[in-house]
Amino acid sequence: MKGERLDKVLARLGLGSRKEVARLVRRGGVRVLGQVVKDPGFRVPEGAALEVEGRPLEVRRHLHVLLHKPRGFVTSRTEGPSVYALLQGFPTRDLSPVGRLDKDAEGLLLFTTDGLLLHRLTHPRHKVAKRYLVHLERPVGPKDQEAFREGILLDGKKTLPAELRPLEDPTWAEVALVEGRFHQIKRMFRARGNRVLYLKRLALGPLELGGLPLGMARPLTEAEEKALYAAVSLGGEDP
Repeated sequence: MKGERLDKVLARLGLGSRKEVARLVRRGGVRVLGQVVKDPGFRVPEGAALEVEGRPLEVRRHLHVLLHKPRGFVTSRTEGPSVYALLQGFPTRDLSPVGRLDKDAEGLLLFTTDGLLLHRLTHPRHKVAKRYLVHLERPVGPKDQEAFREGILLDGKKTLPAELRPLEDPTWAEVALVEGRFHQIKRMFRARGNRVLYLKRLALGPLELGGLPLGMARPLTEAEEKALYAAVSLGGEDP
C-alpha cells in the first residue's frame, strides 16, 4: 500500500516524537478510516481520515518544531555537535532551521518544513523581530540605544533600526532586531566598544521560548502556528 508511515504522519502533525506516537498507536489510540490501527508502520493512504483518542485529526502538510538550543551546538547538518542531534524523534531530514544561532549562543531555534514560511520569517522586508537577552562587558546607556535605533555601519552598510533596552543591571539588556546578518549582535556591540559575554534568543515574532527546558524540542501548538503564519501575512496551510 502506498502512503506515509502512520508514526511519521502523527509526529509531523505535532503529536510527539516518533517513539511517543508509536506508543500511542500500539495502545490502540489511533483510528485510520474508522478502524483501530496498532502498527506504527502502517501506510496511511493519502487523504485518509484519522482519529486520535476519539477526536478527528486535521492533517496538515507542514511541521514546525521549537528547540531550546544549548551552547556548544552548531546550526548545521555537516558540522558538530549538531542541533539536529537534539531533534530525536522528529523527521530531521525534512526540517530546516529558521536562521541560525552561534555555537556559543543559546535559546529559541525554530525548524520548519515550509520553505515559504522560512523565507518570509528570515527576510527583513517582513520585519519579524527576534528578541535576545545579552550580557555585556560594559554597561549600555542612552547613546548606545540611539546608535541601535539609527543603525550601525557593518561591512559598509547600516543595520536596520534595532531596539536596545538596558535592564536593571545595565550590563544586561534585551535587543530586538529584524535582520539576521552574520554575528550581527556581537558586531554591533563591538562597534560600540563593547563585548557580548552571553547571548540568548528569547523570541521569534509571536513565538516565545517560555519554560521549554534547555536542550528540549517540541512541535508548535495550533495557536502558535496560526500566529506565526499571520505574522508574515500567510493565511496558514491547507490540510
